[in-house]
Amino acid sequence: MARTTVHTAAAPKAIGTYSQAVRCGGTVYLAGQIGLDPATMEIVAGIEPQIRRVFDNLKAVAQAAGGGLGDVVKLTVYLTDLGHFARLNEIMATYFTEPYPARAAVGVASLPRGALVEVDAIMHLE
Repeated sequence: MARTTVHTAAAPKAIGTYSQAVRCGGTVYLAGQIGLDPATMEIVAGIEPQIRRVFDNLKAVAQAAGGGLGDVVKLTVYLTDLGHFARLNEIMATYFTEPYPARAAVGVASLPRGALVEVDAIMHLE
């Protein structure tokens, strides 16, 4: 099965040894996104703007791969404070509709660049 990488200027460029996404057949693995503004490569301030920026970044990468957030089948959410989980759910509902993707949420001690939230995704395309 062919493996291709996905890149878009509409999302932050990779800041390490990884790709924004990798497609294998009909499955696309989207790298974790933090609240980096792709224009400045700086973290946006505050939990709500970071959550929105994360989902905007994931949406841009999904579109570059030929899909959209409606094609996402699995999300993994990493939060430095699980007290933000309810707000994440509220904001997530503005980006996703039923049937929602499967999801795991993990509390972590820290994230790159001092981010408060990171989300990665798996997308399936027909």
